[in-house]
Amino acid sequence: MQSPITGMAAGVPFTALGPDGGGDAPLIVTWHMLDAPRSDAAFAAALPMGGVDAWRVHLGMPMCGARMVDGKTDAVVALFTEDPLMLYLHPFVVQACEEFPAALEAIRAQLPVDDGPIGVLGGSLGGAVALRVLAETETPIFAGAVVNAAIRMRTVVELFPGDYPYDAESEKAVDSLDFIAKANEIARHAPLLVVSGELDHPGLRADAARLVDAMGQRAELRSIAGLAHPLADEPGLEPAPQLPQARAVDSVLSEWFRRHLPHAG
Repeated sequence: MQSPITGMAAGVPFTALGPDGGGDAPLIVTWHMLDAPRSDAAFAAALPMGGVDAWRVHLGMPMCGARMVDGKTDAVVALFTEDPLMLYLHPFVVQACEEFPAALEAIRAQLPVDDGPIGVLGGSLGGAVALRVLAETETPIFAGAVVNAAIRMRTVVELFPGDYPYDAESEKAVDSLDFIAKANEIARHAPLLVVSGELDHPGLRADAARLVDAMGQRAELRSIAGLAHPLADEPGLEPAPQLPQARAVDSVLSEWFRRHLPHAG
């Protein structure tokens, strides 16, 4: 596998892994978790998908990796402590989606990726970004995948302590990130692989099954034995050796994207 390439794409940090042969190849764009691995570089190490003949470009989420405040996660912790939905979950997904078109254009200017449909992948909160791109954009996509994803944001809010004080604005925000309700739009856009850790939060696992059921033949569900929510050990900021459970996820993702690569058929 080639050494990672790091850079900025329209202000978004990225870690890119090229195909073994180098040169022009399809593109897979990913968004990492906010649990470990919580940076683009760490996510690339956890899920390198080395057997896929494509560029894998891992984008940094807001306030993560190179965009951390003072090189720490303290600012993010302060946001979700004050208001997990309106200061953290919703704005992070919205910002990552809004940054995506310009970042994609910049990636294509910097790297020898082809101009055809792309793949998209997201883990946890990054999964909500990938699903929103699938549900609400016209970006040509050959296949999508999510891992332990935030599929229905109301379920994610329930993971935080206490009863969330919803009002009209926050109800609208949380419902805008319910991707089970947008299953038809996702299915029309691209086939989707939903990877769910056997030990992930029960609500997230239930949402994974519901999304796949709602999408019918356009989605596949894969359960990974022994996998909880994170894909790496704490602190999850820097590249680290791949854990056995992450290796299992990596294998499933690699097979999925190889199957759907535009030149595969």
